[in-house]
Amino acid sequence: MRIVITGGAGFIGSRFVELLLEAEHLGYSEVVILDALTYSGRRENMEAALRDARCTFVHGSITDYDIVDETLRGADAVVHFAAESHVDRSISGARVFFETNVLGTQTLLEAAQRHHLGRFVHVSTDEVYGSIAEGSWREDHILEPNSPYSSSKAGSDLAALAYHRTYGLHVNVTRCSNNYGPRQYPEKLIPLFVSNLMDGRKVPLYGDGLNVRDWLHVDDHCQGIMRVLEGGRAGEIYNIGGGTELTNKEITYRLLALMGADESSIEPVRDRLGHDRRYSVDCDKIARELGYAPQVPFEQGLADVVQWYRENEAWWRPLKAQQ
Repeated sequence: MRIVITGGAGFIGSRFVELLLEAEHLGYSEVVILDALTYSGRRENMEAALRDARCTFVHGSITDYDIVDETLRGADAVVHFAAESHVDRSISGARVFFETNVLGTQTLLEAAQRHHLGRFVHVSTDEVYGSIAEGSWREDHILEPNSPYSSSKAGSDLAALAYHRTYGLHVNVTRCSNNYGPRQYPEKLIPLFVSNLMDGRKVPLYGDGLNVRDWLHVDDHCQGIMRVLEGGRAGEIYNIGGGTELTNKEITYRLLALMGADESSIEPVRDRLGHDRRYSVDCDKIARELGYAPQVPFEQGLADVVQWYRENEAWWRPLKAQQ
């Protein structure tokens, strides 16, 4: 069987490809990575996967009709990671987020429907739900996105579900909480703070630092997606969370401790526009139906990723120089 992974040169997508190649029981004998290699997609992220003869790479954008059509021809499944994903970038320039996340997703869906693909897994985010003061979102909660990024992802979610309801395409949508792990682009909180501290620089903490996020190791996220790929019910949405809710201030202090720094390294900065206060996903559905549970203890996972950035300066330092 043949599977196409969009965004497979990115942080989460590249790790998913590596784990998928290990999951021989799923039966995919050909894995095709489709990636435009924008700033956060890197050839280096695919090096291990492309050493496997089952894996090939197609350089192209999900907004390119011809490339998408040719890549999906003969495929059995798609797992769709490709997206513009950084909230701050969406605030300063929203157009590309809607072009890639909405129109790009629709281009993929159209090709998937035309070529009668068996499964289409659309990877989304908990940010489409908005902000929740208490409790946790279930999959049937209304969508209340508050940033250009999250609204573009909400639009792509609805497009995916529409292709199931209108055309019968076997679509699943997954909505994950905040990912962390090796090879995460250093604009995101954990790699940004770790790399700043390694260089003796301060870490920028938004507002009062009390915004709450649920942290999910990239390996746990990928395992959840694989369970959905294998057994998700057509047309269903599945939340994937890590079960570790922390304020931004709390995770900052944990990173300071791991890096041997103190609170003098914190630089308070003006809060992000439209900054959601708290995210929290209810993962009962994926646990009950597909047996998902996060496996990476947060303390160990965080320590491991800090060590990875310590040992892999050659990977992230050129990226920091471009910022």
